[in-house]
Amino acid sequence: MSENCPIGENDIARHVRKALNDYFKDLDGEEPSVAIYDMVICCVEKPMLETVLQHAGSNQTRAAELLGINRNTLRKKMQLHGIN
Repeated sequence: MSENCPIGENDIARHVRKALNDYFKDLDGEEPSVAIYDMVICCVEKPMLETVLQHAGSNQTRAAELLGINRNTLRKKMQLHGIN
């Protein structure tokens, strides 16, 4: 376990691993057309923010605390992803 992922391998990690393995399989040896890191973050960040905000009752301060980020950073990410 690392400091940033104290729970170790879990369902989320297994889903990401499977999705990436499927992605590379679908590429069939071709080079990816996008940066893998950016692609994964883009796919994961919006639903994560929406779910945490819902869990926090739309309280941005509480959501930012749960996410471990600054509230202003949360607001910027919300704006980037078109989350009201």
